[in-house]
Amino acid sequence: MKKNDLITPEGTRDLLFDECIIRQSVEEKLHRIFKNRGYSELLTPLIEFYDVFNHNEEYFPQEKLFKLTDSKGRLLVLRPDNTIPIARIVATRLKDTHLPMRLYYNQCIFNMAPSLKGRSAQTSQTGIELIGSDSKMADLEVISTAIEVLASSSSNNFSLEIGDIRFFRELVNKLDINDEKKEIIRNYIEAKNYPALNDFLDNIGKNEITHALKKLPGLFGGEEVFEKASKLFSDEKIDGVLRNLKELYNKISQIIGSGNLTVDLGMVNRTDYYTSVIIKGYLEGYGEEVLSGGRYDKLIKDFGYDVPAIGFAVNVDAVTKVEIKNTQVVTPAADVVVFAADGFEMKAIETAENLRKQGQIAEISLFDTAEETREYCREKGISRIIIVDDSAKEAE
Repeated sequence: MKKNDLITPEGTRDLLFDECIIRQSVEEKLHRIFKNRGYSELLTPLIEFYDVFNHNEEYFPQEKLFKLTDSKGRLLVLRPDNTIPIARIVATRLKDTHLPMRLYYNQCIFNMAPSLKGRSAQTSQTGIELIGSDSKMADLEVISTAIEVLASSSSNNFSLEIGDIRFFRELVNKLDINDEKKEIIRNYIEAKNYPALNDFLDNIGKNEITHALKKLPGLFGGEEVFEKASKLFSDEKIDGVLRNLKELYNKISQIIGSGNLTVDLGMVNRTDYYTSVIIKGYLEGYGEEVLSGGRYDKLIKDFGYDVPAIGFAVNVDAVTKVEIKNTQVVTPAADVVVFAADGFEMKAIETAENLRKQGQIAEISLFDTAEETREYCREKGISRIIIVDDSAKEAE
């Protein structure tokens, strides 16, 4: 007995009419932004070999991947991320391309969350990757593009968060603990779970490092964050991270304004291939980030080509939900319906095609009588009917 033939798998859903129109509009708008900045589109396969995502299992634990096998028994996965396959392409088919490379994509990713927790298993993304430059100008280009993406929304307000993963890593690597415990600390900080974080760090020991890590989830806000962070812990590397991030903050403020910009040193993404600056973008009307990314200078090296890179991904589904709240969609109706009398079917098809060449939306009537066609047009709000029959002149 069939149980699931009338529903979609958990974490997926159907998209209908207005949502399709708005999502296409969102994609087209963002692609214009990317193209105007010199980015070229590429696509990667929906399925990839598991090995592509297995260079470092910390990036994407296998229990969170949708897996299948090919005809030779090799393990495949549904693409859980767009950046890693692009890293594969850059290190293989594009290795001899002149740098820097500006690439953009528009495709879905698939992630299996425990009981899904209300999250989508399938997410439509579009985004950019700037390959081959570790300059401050590259960071500014990508972040200014992210700001333009956020500003293009119909939302009344948007904001951008910036951080640097090195601040957390420099601190946690000073503790004499294994990687598993470091990951637990990272999870607590990301979730801003103060009680669990404090208890866990107390068990490790009370010292200058654990004290700083306890304060890390609260290190978010404006320019004052840098002074607070510098008082918690100071050494050459930490000071350098804060100095560079503050310089970036000041430059971004000139684009976006300080009121829309936040520093968050507790932003410690689960995607561990980020190596320094990380960003998240938010739109009013959606509770989570709609844009995320950062610098990943070591990822492409996993595939044998050592070049730096930075990029971001936009959650198109999330932006579409925001646009639906703020946009009145008018689904285009047909301009005209062409009815064919018996024996004049091919003439009707020719007539409709000529109308379409003139830029009109022309439907062919599928009813047996002109009266049924007129009733259909009344219901659909279509004001014009062309009857193709043996008259010397087509009647409307």
